[in-house]
Amino acid sequence: MIKKLFLPFLFFLFAAMPAPAQQQSRDELQKEQRQLQKEIDDLNYALQSTRKNKKQSLSQLAIIKHKLAVRERLINNINRDIHRIDDDIYAKELERNHLKKELDTLKQNYAQSIVFAYKNRSSYEYLNFLFSATNFNDAIKRATYLKSYRKYRETEAQTILKTQDLLKETIGNLNNSKTEKSKVLVTQSSQLKVLEQDKKEKDQVVKQLKDQEKDLTAQIRKRETQRQNLKRALDAAIRREMEEAQRKEKERISKQKLLDEQKRLQAGNNKTNAEPDKNSVASVKPRPLNNEPITGVVTVGGNSNRTYNLLESTPDGLTKSINFENNRGRLPWPVSSGYTSHQFGIHKIEGTKLTEKNDGIYIATEIGTNVKCVADGEVISVFDINDAQTVLVQHGKYFTSYSNLSSVNVSKGQKVNAGTILGKVAANFDNNGELIFEIVSDKKFLDPERWLRPR
Repeated sequence: MIKKLFLPFLFFLFAAMPAPAQQQSRDELQKEQRQLQKEIDDLNYALQSTRKNKKQSLSQLAIIKHKLAVRERLINNINRDIHRIDDDIYAKELERNHLKKELDTLKQNYAQSIVFAYKNRSSYEYLNFLFSATNFNDAIKRATYLKSYRKYRETEAQTILKTQDLLKETIGNLNNSKTEKSKVLVTQSSQLKVLEQDKKEKDQVVKQLKDQEKDLTAQIRKRETQRQNLKRALDAAIRREMEEAQRKEKERISKQKLLDEQKRLQAGNNKTNAEPDKNSVASVKPRPLNNEPITGVVTVGGNSNRTYNLLESTPDGLTKSINFENNRGRLPWPVSSGYTSHQFGIHKIEGTKLTEKNDGIYIATEIGTNVKCVADGEVISVFDINDAQTVLVQHGKYFTSYSNLSSVNVSKGQKVNAGTILGKVAANFDNNGELIFEIVSDKKFLDPERWLRPR
């Protein structure tokens, strides 16, 4: 009897508990949907601006392609939301069926107890049951049993009412989930239609690019000239930094040799093959004085067997390199808003035979947007390229370049941190806000999107 009473109560207790993990998942999906929709709205606004100039087809294509990618992410998000609702509906249907079965069992047991109580309702039967006890203790037990049986019937009736309420609530939640799914399906259908429209719009822009290939070639030549000028300036600035590091390294080794020689003379050691000081830098095989990386074993934070170069000859330079490497894929974006309009590497322009080469990424954003440093480092150069300014920051053996700035807030030799405002975004050739962001290490340009955190 106790088991029969306990099980319905236990089921009621657990069934009434909320599902925080599922609710959190729903909230996360809807938050992501709002963010993606806002990104699409911003891209539509940017697209309206580019349409004012017929010669900006390349910018239009970049925006539309990015919008297509965001739209597809939004649709994937909606699909995940539909799967979540389907799982929720399935779980609620199981709960509803279980409650129905449990309610039927409770009603059947309660009906049997009522029938039994009706058959034994007379005072004579009650007294006969008590007086038929073999002794006084047995009579007490029988009286306690009858009292407990009446209490059980009352509890059973309350359990039936609670189970009925829970079943009603479950059915209501199930209907709400089905209504929610219907709304999400409508949204999915709407987004799929807009996606098809975006694809048609992209095809139209690609056709325009074919018709305006001469103008497009001129645009690409301008960008290529800008790229080469920027590359030469960056190479020169980094080469100067390497040469300075060489000079300091040679000076350091010369001073250390002189100190070692003075110690040897003071100690009166005239042996020609005296063992060098183990703590001396000169006791280590000197690094080649050139710009080439050197393979060695460096242990920092448990890392070993990595390649280092002359720019990591000081503890500060090595620490900044390691910190930069450890944040690969997690570096903050240099601007708070915007999107990648031109990606790293060599790309064929759709619909034409033309290609473009980028040593970094082009980030389209509002003119005047603050540009922030992505990691701790030191400004080693500030220079002009095509009537705009560039800031080059060193992070050990890594360098980050921020180009096409209308103004600069830092100067050469200044220590900066992640988040330090370096300057403001200027207009590009098409009079749109655009930042050129590049990462260089060991004379190689790296893909910034592999180092920046996902947006």
